[in-house]
Amino acid sequence: MECTIDWLAASGMAFSAETGSGHLLTMDGAADGGGRNLAPRPMETVLAGTGACAAYDVVLILKRGRHDVRSCRVKVTSERAAADPKVFTKIHLHFVVGAVGVPAAAVERAIALSHDRYCSATIMLAKTAAITTSYELVASGDGQT
Repeated sequence: MECTIDWLAASGMAFSAETGSGHLLTMDGAADGGGRNLAPRPMETVLAGTGACAAYDVVLILKRGRHDVRSCRVKVTSERAAADPKVFTKIHLHFVVGAVGVPAAAVERAIALSHDRYCSATIMLAKTAAITTSYELVASGDGQT
C-alpha cells in the first residue's frame, strides 16, 4: 500500500494525497495553524478511516453470515493527549446497524471480530488509545437508519 502527499503551497497548509489505488484526498489545517479550513484535518481523516475500516469489517462479517444488513453508520468520538505528539488516547465507535431479522448476538460478534482480529486501524491505534464500542440495532425495511 502506498500514498503520495503533496503540499499545496499556494493554499497555506493544504495537502493533496493520491492513494495507491488512484484516488485523491484533500486535507487542510485550521486557520490558526496556517490553513484555510477548506478540507478535513489530517487527524480527522485518521478517525474517518478508522470508522470506515471497522464498519467495512462489520458489514462484511454480517453479509458473510447471510444476514440481511441494510445499513451501517459509525459515530466515532475521540480524545487526544494535551501535549505533542497529541496521539489519540480514547476512541469510541458507536455502530448503528439497520437490518431485517438480524439477532443482536450477530452484531455483537461482528463488532468483536472487527475489534479483536480484523480492523487494522483500531488494532494499530489501540497501541496508544483505549478503544471502546457500542451499538444499536434498528429494524430497517427501506435500507435507511
